[in-house]
Amino acid sequence: MKNTVTYNYRFLKLAFGLDLFIILCIGGFSYKHTQDLKKSVELTKHTYEVNIELKDLLTNIKKTEISERDFIISDDSSFIDNYNRGRIKIAENLKNLDVLTQDNALQQTNLDSLNKAIGQRLFYLSETLEDYKSGNLNSPGFKSSFELGNLKMSSIEKEVEIMMSHEDNILYERKKQSEKALSRTPIILYSVLILTLLLLLVAYAIINRDLKAFKHTNEKLNMFKESASLSEIVSRHGSWTCHIDDETYEFSDNLYRILGEEPQSFESTIENFMTFVHKEDVEKLTAQVERMVVEQNLPFIYYRIIRKDGEIRHLKAYGEAYTNDDGENKLIGTTADITDEVHNFQIIEERNEELERNNKELSAFNYVASHDLQEPLRKIQTFISRLDDKESKNLSEKGKMYMDRIRKAADRMRLLIDDLLQFSRTNRADSVAELTDINIILEEAKQENLEVIVEKKATITYDEFPEIAVIPFQIKQLFINLLGNALKYSKEDVTPHINITYEKVAAKKDVNLHYMPENFYHKISIKDNGIGFEQEYAKKIFTLFNRLHSRDEYSGTGIGLSICKKIMDNHNGLIIAHGKPNEGSTFTVYIPEQLS
Repeated sequence: MKNTVTYNYRFLKLAFGLDLFIILCIGGFSYKHTQDLKKSVELTKHTYEVNIELKDLLTNIKKTEISERDFIISDDSSFIDNYNRGRIKIAENLKNLDVLTQDNALQQTNLDSLNKAIGQRLFYLSETLEDYKSGNLNSPGFKSSFELGNLKMSSIEKEVEIMMSHEDNILYERKKQSEKALSRTPIILYSVLILTLLLLLVAYAIINRDLKAFKHTNEKLNMFKESASLSEIVSRHGSWTCHIDDETYEFSDNLYRILGEEPQSFESTIENFMTFVHKEDVEKLTAQVERMVVEQNLPFIYYRIIRKDGEIRHLKAYGEAYTNDDGENKLIGTTADITDEVHNFQIIEERNEELERNNKELSAFNYVASHDLQEPLRKIQTFISRLDDKESKNLSEKGKMYMDRIRKAADRMRLLIDDLLQFSRTNRADSVAELTDINIILEEAKQENLEVIVEKKATITYDEFPEIAVIPFQIKQLFINLLGNALKYSKEDVTPHINITYEKVAAKKDVNLHYMPENFYHKISIKDNGIGFEQEYAKKIFTLFNRLHSRDEYSGTGIGLSICKKIMDNHNGLIIAHGKPNEGSTFTVYIPEQLS
């Protein structure tokens, strides 16, 4: 190949040398005639340009007339667009003619007359169009404009004919000059040969440059080929090409390696490839390949191969049609070794099964917590109550103190079990969102806390809420917990006041929502005037069993706010807390406008 390229290069230099010698001998006879011929050709071309512009002008005027008539006949507004474009083209034609005839006084005079006639014709066209739009088709003005416009069109055609006749005379004279110039053919030939010589020199320089560029490109292609080969090895995939017209194949080196073979160790045929395919997948893959050749497309297909050492590998193939400049149809595809992905998927499946078993065990625990644990707890509380009623007078002061502690511990146990059950049942998968009147939900939450509200003489104010797509019983639990939290942590000497506000916000305008996926959210804020908290604990308070105060100061299990956070997670929303010691706290929840 290299010797052939070198030979062609030497032959090319020899051929160019002979051409240069011949052209130099002939070229001296034609220089002067080139200039004369050039001028003659330009003048002839100028005449043709004028005539063509005149014909184009006349055509555009007629098209404008036709567009107006079509509009009047069909009342189709698209013809008005053609009419307006025609007027623009007429103006362009007149402008071009003015430039082309600026060195010809007679034609400039004729052009002035033509311009006036065209202006009048367009005026009558406009008048006719306005009469039609006004519904005055039968008016004398419409008929008059129509007839006068036709007369002006005849005048325009005469003016154009006069100008074209004058240009024809000029063309005749210029043709005579051209024929005279052509009589000096030897000089013309010499001029052409000189030009050809220059072109050959330029062509030689270009070809020489292209040969160097080709060599550089070839080196880059070789580097790319090596890089692509390394990429296939690293990513564990191989490429292949199917020539659809003759159903032949080409396999890359790494496709052989995926099969456990040395590169190009056997002929690249579909029959040879099928010998590696798992027997259970041969029929499926064969049908897909036959379909691929017919439809010139291979969607993702999964199958297994067995290497000669008995190892089973999982493969994924995909192909797309391609037609080159010669019209050859090909299907270019890639085959990836996804054995590791399949094994990882199997591991995930096993872990999912294990997780499902754990969930079943958790459900069993919930059952135990709700039945088996609560039953003995109820008996303990029952017997404590009986002891308190019937035997308290027989107990010493220390015994009464122990009984009181037992009662409180049993109550805390009851509350803890109830909260844990509530937390475990707050599960989005078991719930369906529906359009809900939040005002009703809020009233129900107030009723749940009514005893404490009355006891502490608390006031609760809130905005009017729209209907929102939520999981109703979970949002009710959210309000119960947040209202209960605000009432629990109120100041002893201050009447609790709780204010609940609502607004719809855009995610991009709220600093808390910059990383949230939806565009709009329902923002609900619950603000109280209680004891508040340090802002550094704003995130910790949502952690399960986390408490900022001891049980002796405030009752509770540390689960309520965790339930609130889980509810908002189920709604793909957000809950945040802001607090100041001795000033109060504000809990803000964001619920997506569209709950998926």
